[in-house]
Amino acid sequence: MTEKKKERIDIHQYLAEFEDIPGTRVFTAQRARKGYWLNQFAMSLMKEENRKRFLADESAYLDEWNLTPAAKDAVLRRDYNAMIDEGGNVYFLSKLFSTDGKSFQFAAGSMTGMTQEEYAQMMINGGRSPEGVRSIKGGY
Repeated sequence: MTEKKKERIDIHQYLAEFEDIPGTRVFTAQRARKGYWLNQFAMSLMKEENRKRFLADESAYLDEWNLTPAAKDAVLRRDYNAMIDEGGNVYFLSKLFSTDGKSFQFAAGSMTGMTQEEYAQMMINGGRSPEGVRSIKGGY
């Protein structure tokens, strides 16, 4: 019996392909490292006393975390896409929109440029169409 030699995969090339999916940010190890403190901040909001402190003075609370200026700005503006670009994980960030009294559906809608109602209706109708741009660089 002969053994087939496995072809080596260039992990960097493989991961770079994830950046070619329009409207999608895949949570890779690189993003996890970049967003470590942003995600730690978000997880801190699981405790009621931290939520109260954050809501009382958001900027001061964020200064307690080793956030990049871009991450801090994204949190203050509640720009979830920018937070994800800064390495935020949507499941950790859910603590933030929950702190704001917002639903996951609201946040998902805002990340897609839709209202909560438009997003809900799209999902009821079966989600996004598979037709359209499937590659940023290829335009197909």
